[in-house]
Amino acid sequence: MKFSKKHIFSRVFKIPVIKFEDQRLTSFAGLVLYQPVLQQLQLKARLKKCFAHLKVSEIFGHPMIMLLLILHLIMGYRKLRDLDYYQDDPMVKRVLGLQRLPDVSTVSRALRTVDQKAIDQVRALVQDLVIQRLKTLSLARLTLDFDGSVISTNQRRAEGTAVGFNKQKKGARSYYPLFCTIAQTGQVLDVLFRPGNVHDSNGAQEFIRRCLQVLKEALPGVALEARMDSAFFSDEIVTLLETQGVEFSLSVPFERFAELKQMIQERKRWKRLDARWSWFETFWKPKK
Repeated sequence: MKFSKKHIFSRVFKIPVIKFEDQRLTSFAGLVLYQPVLQQLQLKARLKKCFAHLKVSEIFGHPMIMLLLILHLIMGYRKLRDLDYYQDDPMVKRVLGLQRLPDVSTVSRALRTVDQKAIDQVRALVQDLVIQRLKTLSLARLTLDFDGSVISTNQRRAEGTAVGFNKQKKGARSYYPLFCTIAQTGQVLDVLFRPGNVHDSNGAQEFIRRCLQVLKEALPGVALEARMDSAFFSDEIVTLLETQGVEFSLSVPFERFAELKQMIQERKRWKRLDARWSWFETFWKPKK
């Protein structure tokens, strides 16, 4: 059944006053806190620019679908089918400015029409929001964490998935995206989408280079440091970090460098790198 726009959209309401003794509150009444945040960020208008080149006739539109998915994740849901749990919730409708929420098939069709250009523009928008926040904090140092994460799916034909290392669900198809996270704020600066059968370092060098370049251009003068596990240890990545002037903590895979492990074990005297390591000597002193 099709509905006209006047039956879908509603006026934007002011932020209501929450009365905790009011028994009419729904399970998602806490979403009222996100209403002013979304308005302040002008997120709907900025998302509209990301999808402006897509000529579709859907009533809800891609910006509204994206806002719905953002609230979907905030509420703790991960599957599209979980939308049925709050399909008639008045607070979700209020925050989005809707009288009716799209059903699962509508959301699925909208996502299927998204192209690579729209994805790149949404990624750029996320980076802009993160950088905007970092500028307000005026931090002297930023720590970037690079790490992959396995995301499983039960769909056998899900695009971009593959069977690879999956500790929780062996043999399941999965994605293996690489995340760049700002340690000071917990925000995700960028994501590199990959199938589940690739190594941690697959595409990592260029991804790290782009993240560093974005932050150097947006935040000149801010000291950058990176943290990575042993999967990223290579001459190319170490050289990249050195040439970019980035301080880094990088685990060494000793199984690949047995001689280096032996040299460290046999080392008797150690030198302090700088004053910041003085606490190290307080708790540990090498044998003479």
